Amino acid sequence: MRTLVLIVASILALSRNTLCAAEWKSLFNGKDLTGWKANVYPDSWSVTNGTIRVNASHESSHLFYVGTGDKNSFLRFTNFELEVTTRCDGIANSGVFFHTDYSVKNAKNHLAKGFEVQLNNQARDDRKTGSLYMIKDLDESPVDETKWFRMKIRAQNKHIVISVDNRMVVDYTEPTPARPPQGLPGRKWNPTGGAIALQGHDRTSVYYFKDIRIRELP
Repeated sequence: MRTLVLIVASILALSRNTLCAAEWKSLFNGKDLTGWKANVYPDSWSVTNGTIRVNASHESSHLFYVGTGDKNSFLRFTNFELEVTTRCDGIANSGVFFHTDYSVKNAKNHLAKGFEVQLNNQARDDRKTGSLYMIKDLDESPVDETKWFRMKIRAQNKHIVISVDNRMVVDYTEPTPARPPQGLPGRKWNPTGGAIALQGHDRTSVYYFKDIRIRELP
């Protein structure tokens, strides 16, 4: 009996270790854009006072996390938790993409694949900060975007949870089969994952990002 108990305890311990999330990994060194690459208009992006600053110089630009490997590629993340501290100047629009890639769908360089977590306090757009854009939209921002706030994205096996300053604002599980929004067939879960990317939305929008970190989930 004692041997059986020890075997069961060992199995449980191994299971707990297997299911534990990986350690948090910082994606931004606070000094420069090492590990990041803009798909277009790299002059839209800079580092100021320990933050990534974006103000699109033309049409929209996206900054992809590529790590230390091939700069023509990007790191893929499937199941993960991502945390970003962010704020804007005045009235602005931006976003954080995941499960995406370099594909674009129009002349404004809007990304064709993956999900976008919205950052927005513009009156002309009724999809506000914290929205899972065109999937689960918020019509009111949960924070004052001109002050630093923390956004957390948890994506695991088609289940996506978005929190803003520790308040859950979206809890979404993609159905099977997926039903992406009309006109956005690539806005769906990719079982092989995809890139993390920050958005420079337009010339009038200025956003800042810092304390960007991720940990992968089983």
